[in-house]
Amino acid sequence: MPLTPEEPQIQASAQGPRATPATGRTAATPRPVPGPRPVPGPRSAATPRPGRPGPGPARSAPPQQRAAGSAGQQEAVRPDASAAPRSSAPQLQLIPAPAEGAIDAAEAAVDTLLDSGRAPGDILVLTTGEQHPWATHELSFGEAAYWAQQDAREDVFFADASAVARAKSRSVVVVAVNGGEGDLAPVLPSAQKLAGALLIVCGDPEKTNAVLGTGV
Repeated sequence: MPLTPEEPQIQASAQGPRATPATGRTAATPRPVPGPRPVPGPRSAATPRPGRPGPGPARSAPPQQRAAGSAGQQEAVRPDASAAPRSSAPQLQLIPAPAEGAIDAAEAAVDTLLDSGRAPGDILVLTTGEQHPWATHELSFGEAAYWAQQDAREDVFFADASAVARAKSRSVVVVAVNGGEGDLAPVLPSAQKLAGALLIVCGDPEKTNAVLGTGV
């Protein structure tokens, strides 16, 4: 029957009887719910240059690069950061160096370029003789991972001159003539085509001029 205004309305309670824990027992503490575990990311495509720690299995690290070359070498390879892009052939700079010192001269040139503001991904280093220690180290992880670093353009890339056809153009190409001087004829013109702005050759200037037909 309808309620009269004098009769109070009783609200239904959803609360049931209260459970009383048994004597001597303590209420169970909720266990924390584990969250998602972080998924480790893939191995970075770019591995630092020799002397800098990087990912990958523990291996004997390649020799550390020289911090700087002689004052004459530094002055010879210092580019003008404000220079406009080339319209024809790249600038050619020669660093006299014997075969056994060509890699050291090339590393000094790279360090000078980086100090002057060049991005690591703008530099390609080719060796005409023995592979650079960085290239040997990275090739131990497989050729696919090695060449992927060239495409990533995150760091200086070192390659053997015999694979110059597979190398890709970069603003600066440094050639370390550390052997195979008799095979410079196909190497140096190809390196010159790969260089967008600057070609640096560390070796015998007379042989370089003879191959490229220059008088630097």
